[in-house]
Amino acid sequence: MQLMARRVFLGIRIDPELKSILEEIGEAETRSVSQICEFLLTKGVDAYKKEGSKYFKRSASHPKKETAE
Repeated sequence: MQLMARRVFLGIRIDPELKSILEEIGEAETRSVSQICEFLLTKGVDAYKKEGSKYFKRSASHPKKETAE
């Protein structure tokens, strides 16, 4: 009987600004960036499972709001 790995590696490329935000969240929550990413991904996947492609279309279709300076 072969045991499955408890965790697997997932390497992705993200915008440096997003990484900084994830690091800030990690510091505020006393968690690693990996833990924050796993939490947010899990919540997103759960929402997708519940709502299906409607969740993705709704979430992906919102343009970024520009702030006036």
